[in-house]
Amino acid sequence: MGKEIERKFLVRPGVDVPSLGPTTRIVQGYLSSVKERTVRVRLEGEHAFLTIKGIGNASGASRFEWERELPVAEAEELLAICEPGVIEKTRTRVAVGRHTYEVDRFFGANEGLILAELELQDEAESFDRPDWLGEEVTGDVRYYNSTLRKHPFRAWGLSPVGV
Repeated sequence: MGKEIERKFLVRPGVDVPSLGPTTRIVQGYLSSVKERTVRVRLEGEHAFLTIKGIGNASGASRFEWERELPVAEAEELLAICEPGVIEKTRTRVAVGRHTYEVDRFFGANEGLILAELELQDEAESFDRPDWLGEEVTGDVRYYNSTLRKHPFRAWGLSPVGV
């Protein structure tokens, strides 16, 4: 059984974020998005994955995660039976110090939102914080992809973040 430890941040508006390698297109849907567990199907470039995530701890930074690669054709079939609301985004990886941030630029109903995620080995692990990072939103359920599919960013009535 795996464990995901992740911190999530908004990207500051109007700041250029350096990239490490190509940008990857991601489309994901949810077979289940209840609070206790999410079951996600993701197409990521030439690959596809089925992921199950458990409920987060008090800080929202740590939770159970199980993931397996699937044939793309099977993932496409599963996407067809997912709950309404698909997440569309591109991901760019950015090396900062000894870590790599994953910067997601959202499209569709979440257009205008840009988030940076950082996976850690331990919740207390230190990391470099680049100047393009904005407010930390770890544990804020509004920024969970499973929530964004039900309550898209564009419906919040806020101005674009990280554009």
